[in-house]
Amino acid sequence: MLVKDNIQIHFFLFKGLNPLENYGQIYIRCTDIDGFYQSLLDQKVTIHPNGKLEVKPWGQKEFSLLDPDNNLLTFGQSI
Repeated sequence: MLVKDNIQIHFFLFKGLNPLENYGQIYIRCTDIDGFYQSLLDQKVTIHPNGKLEVKPWGQKEFSLLDPDNNLLTFGQSI
């Protein structure tokens, strides 16, 4: 389970899932993305190699990580 402010995201075991074939993804809008990103780094959470925190051309500041089942979790904040 991941908890941030008033939001909780629960993850559940899916025994039949082959993580190498998983293409699940979710986009989560948040506030204080800089602080959240730093808190994950402080906790040694692995950030996706191509998903470092950066400003995107579409006006969002984003970063991404993969959960243990290879679901892509992208966090973004409007700038």
